[in-house]
Amino acid sequence: MGQEEKPRRVRLTPGARRVLEAAERLFYERGIHAVGVDLIAAEAGVTKKTLYDRFGSKGQIVVEYLAGRDERWRDLLAARLEEAGEGAAARIEAVFEASRAWSERYGAKGCSMINAYAEISDPDHPAYPVITGQKRWMLGLFTGLAREVDAAGADRLARTLMLLHEGALVTHGVGVLPDPFGAALDQVRDLLGR
Repeated sequence: MGQEEKPRRVRLTPGARRVLEAAERLFYERGIHAVGVDLIAAEAGVTKKTLYDRFGSKGQIVVEYLAGRDERWRDLLAARLEEAGEGAAARIEAVFEASRAWSERYGAKGCSMINAYAEISDPDHPAYPVITGQKRWMLGLFTGLAREVDAAGADRLARTLMLLHEGALVTHGVGVLPDPFGAALDQVRDLLGR
């Protein structure tokens, strides 16, 4: 994703959409390994044959689940960045605000990519490039914004922003702090001198 090769995607028929909707809910709530194709098919109201005819494998369903979430996240983020205007500092803050909004609505258990990575660390798994590509894309976004703030220190600033962002996502999912995105934003504002 980003500049990497895009994963193979499938055409979603109505039955495939039901499979994917069930899989998304089940994978996020229970974990990828804990959910079998029998349960997905039953929840979607389709046969296992239909599931395999549409997706070919559970691995492809995982690809669709993660790639779909990533696309929705990028769409939400693009809208938030557009609303933030031209200033790089305001756009950096908008990333954290967008993550807060996303997490409150879709991420009670934390980042789906991080959760998936905990189960899929094999580079040969078809979903692995989706997971790592999403994180590389985020680092690239932060690097581009950091260059607008401090060209000489952009790489260091981008890495720091990435760490604050990912830490807030994970901490939100664990529920350790009452407002991890607010805490991260305080650090971001200190870094940016705002």
